[in-house]
Amino acid sequence: MMKALLCHEFGSTENLKLTTAESPKPQKGQLVISVKACGVNFPDSLIIHNKYQFKPNLPFAPGGEVAGIVKEIGEGVEHLKVGDRVFSLTGWGGFAEEVLADGYKTLPIPEGMDYITAATTMYTCGTSLHALKQRAQLKEGETLLVLGAAGGVGLAAVQIGKLMGAKVIAAASTDEKLELCKTKGADEVINYSTEDLRERIKALTDNRGADVVYDPVGDRFSEPAVRSLAWQGRYLVVGFAGGTPASIPLNLPLLKGASIVGVFWGAFAQKQPKDSMANFQQILAWIKSGQLNQHIHKEYLLNEGAQAIQDLMERKVMGKNVVVIE
Repeated sequence: MMKALLCHEFGSTENLKLTTAESPKPQKGQLVISVKACGVNFPDSLIIHNKYQFKPNLPFAPGGEVAGIVKEIGEGVEHLKVGDRVFSLTGWGGFAEEVLADGYKTLPIPEGMDYITAATTMYTCGTSLHALKQRAQLKEGETLLVLGAAGGVGLAAVQIGKLMGAKVIAAASTDEKLELCKTKGADEVINYSTEDLRERIKALTDNRGADVVYDPVGDRFSEPAVRSLAWQGRYLVVGFAGGTPASIPLNLPLLKGASIVGVFWGAFAQKQPKDSMANFQQILAWIKSGQLNQHIHKEYLLNEGAQAIQDLMERKVMGKNVVVIE
């Protein structure tokens, strides 16, 4: 038996209840991880509201990004052994003492990396490097605008954009968030709660516009961001933390010779595993060298996991929240 924070019916975080559940058993190609830490991500809020691409059967625990120790291994998992320190993308189930994981989505934690770093790196950095490298093909010297820049994927995009040689403009909703973005390498900042987003982009780019827009927010910021693209710019659709996806007039990309590019990192990792693995090797190298690091907003205990998601939904989080399993 194990403790788990289970969702018994779709809806608000109030539906998440700490309870005792059966320990999972691995099937072929799977393993069981004793969870030490679980990163909190925007899809966790979507999945408990039944609004995500993947829909687990009730009851389930949210939490799709975990780090811990291999407890049990199923047939066919040959690159790991019981007792190994690992990190994994599970989709859900991580807000628990034990979680079932696919072997092909689970990797050994590099020597010297702690569980919290391992549980807060794969999703945000994986998404951002894939977006900027494979989807935007960001080039050295180009201008990158990051919306929602103080969030988990946003801060990762700020840092990775700088490492790829771009000029980075970070946009966020408070001055406190923008100060954090500056510490992560942002060259310029925009407070879109108090400043006109489009006018500030014009001023910061000498009316040229941004070559790449990284947008995990959507909502009312999408159209002015597309209007602020440079010639042959690329607008990256990363997510919709701000609410409903926006409707973009299609004459805008036509007039700018621009591209609206979808970013679905989970599908990329599944369909292009070699490219995804190469991305992770680069991410781990940057982390090891100290060039890339996650900002941890707060650590929560398992019985506080619902609050960790609620804080994320209310946009109180800078960087990443993480649930620590004692």
